[in-house]
Amino acid sequence: MTATIHSLGSAWDQLPYKDFVLTFSWAIYLWNTYLNYRQHRALHNPNIPASVSKVIEAKAFHKARAYGLDKSSFLFIEDAFDQLQNTAFISYNLLPWLWSRAGELTGRHGYGSDYEITQSLVFVVLLSLSGSVLSLPFSLYRTFVIEERHGFNKVTLGLFFADMLKETALSAAIGIPLCAAFLRIIDYAGPQLYLYLWLFMLLVQGVMVVIFPTLIQPLFNKFTPLPEGTLRTKINALASRIDFPLTKLFVIDGSKRSAHSNAYFYGFFKNKRIVLYDTLLDQCTEDEVCAVLAHELGHWQYNHMLSTLAVVQLHLFVIFALFSTFVTFVPLYRSFGFASQPPLIGFLLFQYVISPAETVMVFFMNAVSRRNEFQADAYAKQLGVSGDLKAALTKLHVENKGTLNPDPWYSAWHYSHPPLVERLAAIGKTE
Repeated sequence: MTATIHSLGSAWDQLPYKDFVLTFSWAIYLWNTYLNYRQHRALHNPNIPASVSKVIEAKAFHKARAYGLDKSSFLFIEDAFDQLQNTAFISYNLLPWLWSRAGELTGRHGYGSDYEITQSLVFVVLLSLSGSVLSLPFSLYRTFVIEERHGFNKVTLGLFFADMLKETALSAAIGIPLCAAFLRIIDYAGPQLYLYLWLFMLLVQGVMVVIFPTLIQPLFNKFTPLPEGTLRTKINALASRIDFPLTKLFVIDGSKRSAHSNAYFYGFFKNKRIVLYDTLLDQCTEDEVCAVLAHELGHWQYNHMLSTLAVVQLHLFVIFALFSTFVTFVPLYRSFGFASQPPLIGFLLFQYVISPAETVMVFFMNAVSRRNEFQADAYAKQLGVSGDLKAALTKLHVENKGTLNPDPWYSAWHYSHPPLVERLAAIGKTE
């Protein structure tokens, strides 16, 4: 495949790849800004949808609308900053400059140009640190102004930075070895590097699915067994009814950081575990919690996780196959100001090139996710808990101050879950 790219001749060599990437980047930004504008305009709608006007109070609706408008206004600023930052990095050749600085740092410690992987790892660290510093003011504002203003933030400034340090340490402990292995595979795999990279990532994702809920998340949250009582009895009865292999039930202290709520299950084969956020238990009745779990178990019944994993793996295989045709394509590196062709830089530039296709892929995955949510709701309805599910969805939407009048274009493009009104309509008419 590499030979095919090179055989296209000098015409391909002279193409302004950097200009193409900048054009694509701005086109995607303008499209997203237009969708954000449509959503911002929809949020100004002062009318509660008729189908939920009897179950959602005007006061709760207007609080949710204010929350949505605050987030929407902030998004315009954050997106504009990100776009200008990305444009500056590309236009002013800051990536080659950062690569050179990484080379200087490694050189001072006795690692010359032969240690390309070492230089690549230093480059990743520098790029990640710069990104963290630039995004920090936005994270602080989002957490301590927007989330605080609307009653969601439970994080202290000390906990915020403690979490940030933990995340940085974990990213380094996991990411640096994985990046080194990724680059080593490229060095030694030859023409079939795409196959070896895909198998490597498949293994990594499988390991992360196992260790994230058992080793990583407990570093940030406390898991406690759900106490004996009527709720535990009802959940066990629900699991037994559909032959769900439930082995453990946990409550997580989500309220330590946020008032938002959630529930999920994890585990392989006959060893499934259910995790309930303490905020969910505070906001819903026991029957409503069971209805939410019935929805989650619908995802298990229809193998949504496995089907999504299959799509993701196919996507990764295609990505790596295409990358293998670009990794030695010198004109791409030259267009962005690089004198050498480090594979890590090639992968970074390749992601710039395919960003339009990736944007469409995200839209497709969101559409699939919304379909899965409808199916899971339908499964809960089959189990006879439609009334409790509607009540729970409504409560959680109100508690989370979700948008009731989303713009249809915006929700179709960005939402991984259907809007509340659509979900209630699919389950049955709101009483």
